[in-house]
Amino acid sequence: MQPVDFTTLMALCHSLRADWVPARCETVVQLDTTTLALALRTLDRRRWLTISWHPQAARLHLGDAPPKGQDTFTFSQQLKHQLNQMALVAIAPVAPWERAIDLQFGPRPGDPPQWHLYVEIMGKYSNVILANAQNQIVTAAHQVSDQQSRVRPIQTGDPYVLPPAIMNTLPSRQESQAAWQERVTLVPSTLKKMLMQSYGGLSSSLVRSLLAAAHLAPDQPADILTQSDWDRLFEVWQRWLLCLEKGEFFPGWAEGGYTVLDWEGIAPVADVHSLLNQYYRRELNLQQFDRIQNQIQQKLRGVLDKLRQKASTFEQRLDQSAQADQYRQQADLLMTYSYQWQPGVTQITVDDFETGEPITLAIDPDKTAIQQAQRLYKQHQKLKRAKDAVVPLLQEVQAELAYLEQVEAALSQISTYDEPADLEALIDIRNELIQQGYMTSPDYRPSERKASDEGFRQLQTPDGLPVLVGRNNRQNDLLISTVATDYDLWFHTQEIPGSHVLLRLGAGDVPSDRDLHYVADLAAYFSRARQADQVPVIYTQPRHVYKPKGARPGMVIYKHETVLWGQPRRVEQTQAAQPLELV
Repeated sequence: MQPVDFTTLMALCHSLRADWVPARCETVVQLDTTTLALALRTLDRRRWLTISWHPQAARLHLGDAPPKGQDTFTFSQQLKHQLNQMALVAIAPVAPWERAIDLQFGPRPGDPPQWHLYVEIMGKYSNVILANAQNQIVTAAHQVSDQQSRVRPIQTGDPYVLPPAIMNTLPSRQESQAAWQERVTLVPSTLKKMLMQSYGGLSSSLVRSLLAAAHLAPDQPADILTQSDWDRLFEVWQRWLLCLEKGEFFPGWAEGGYTVLDWEGIAPVADVHSLLNQYYRRELNLQQFDRIQNQIQQKLRGVLDKLRQKASTFEQRLDQSAQADQYRQQADLLMTYSYQWQPGVTQITVDDFETGEPITLAIDPDKTAIQQAQRLYKQHQKLKRAKDAVVPLLQEVQAELAYLEQVEAALSQISTYDEPADLEALIDIRNELIQQGYMTSPDYRPSERKASDEGFRQLQTPDGLPVLVGRNNRQNDLLISTVATDYDLWFHTQEIPGSHVLLRLGAGDVPSDRDLHYVADLAAYFSRARQADQVPVIYTQPRHVYKPKGARPGMVIYKHETVLWGQPRRVEQTQAAQPLELV
């Protein structure tokens, strides 16, 4: 993940000073353990300023409005108490070339600041600190004790101390090319390493950008550079410093990340705030997606393995109980022909009742034929009782297996992160498993989204009819309980875990055979049988689909169904030719 470097921070500050100073702070909301949002209002607009001290994504930019919900964080309550209705009167760096910004708040525009909100964007040492007019720390996002750091403790009541000064030489436009080149080449190494060691205020992404603009490679040794190479690199260096001096920045997407310089941008964007908002939202969503996906996969794998082993054990017991009738039949034969028994015999041959064929029965030499028969009767009763006890247990395990395999099938349909709806669907699956008791999470909160806000997969048939596909069991249930009308048609793979699919129809609409087969292909594609050539798919009207009382999420029963054969490979071919999902 690309960090916010000094150049990007200056671009952000330049934009905020130009458009948002002065502005009134209306409220403060903490989104999570490392992110704040300040509501700023000017005479003609209102936006949310995102401030984060995330160790990998510390940043400061205008962003999206926070979702509605109860803010229970102490830090945001302290900030809200001090900064509400205060005016943002100035934004300034705390020291030259430091990635730390001082947001100054006063009662009214033009008044001296009464509060300083220091935003320090320094990787894993990032922090947000509130200090009063005397520069005394009132609260901090991350308090640092004397035991944690003897260099710079950060605690309530202490005076605010600047971060340790940068030890390397700071870049300057007044430095001549000869002095600059001599400093860079003092310790020969690769170009990237030499620049990073010679000057402070540089980031890896910035150095790569500078070298790329000069048509040089980061790992290129300095001793093979010609003077014209050094001239090009120094020219780019001066252009960068001039951009910082004049406050001229050009935000845009770059290869592998973003940039605020004009020579690297592949796709320019309107402003630096939307650029960083989109970049870090996607990167953090992707990070969260991978983490939750791994958690769910590990939990499902463990639970399913145990359930399958338990089901196998129950099935073995049922197979053994199938011998109960055989034991009873042998006991009946022994009782009938007990008069043929002689002391010391180990077997007796008699005629079978049903076939009349001779059958040999084993006898314990220490027991009589009647005692052996009684022993077989007991085994018969034991196996019969075992069968009566195991059958409901096996049915319960099979029902749980069917449910978790449905969850597993839904998870397999969200294998990669492509859009925010993918993360929401994955969070819904995790929340469902928490509700069902399979997982635990300290930050679990039930979803309060409406059905209209759900991120169903939205597709179209060849004739233009809309199709909705559930991404998880929550959405599958909502398709039937809330979204579907009496005119729609509901599709699902027959006896195979998969997504619920809804073909939307209006009054009097009759879908063509082509549309029906297309939706059947979709149901087969978004199921566990995606790799099969042909998959049985049923469809019926939503009023014939029922959710039994006490059924788990996503589990339904249906009637009056019609069977079609879906071909998931046709969907793969269509997807290869053009994007499957509508945007």
